[in-house]
Amino acid sequence: MKLFPNLILSGTLLAVALGAPIQPAQADPARDAIIAQFKAQAGVSSFSAARGKKFFHAKHAGGKPETPSCTTCHTNDPRNFGKTRVGKVIDPMAVSRNPQRFTDPKKVAKWFRRNCKTVLGRECTAQEKGDILTYLSSI
Repeated sequence: MKLFPNLILSGTLLAVALGAPIQPAQADPARDAIIAQFKAQAGVSSFSAARGKKFFHAKHAGGKPETPSCTTCHTNDPRNFGKTRVGKVIDPMAVSRNPQRFTDPKKVAKWFRRNCKTVLGRECTAQEKGDILTYLSSI
């Protein structure tokens, strides 16, 4: 059963290599609940994929100088595999390429906390998290 996610990912990679279009990400109740929680925390009714994209690609100050942007590790195209500074492969951030992405609230909290502190030198706001998740769910 452990091979099943790898088969899905391999099939996706093969489809991409052959030029097949990537379908938009499907809604996921767990991801929707996480986004709803960020909406409640931020006091907003919606988030912006455009703002999330701008944030994801921006150079930030305040964090570690060697990681000024999300793209440092996650690449300019979040549909691609990334790499940590020590060379460990990071699965794509885009939900269209990684449907399990952003479905575990504990993992979402852990990685936002860690990565925001590294890139920004602080935790991300609920607005920033919601915008980023909206962007990564839209591509």
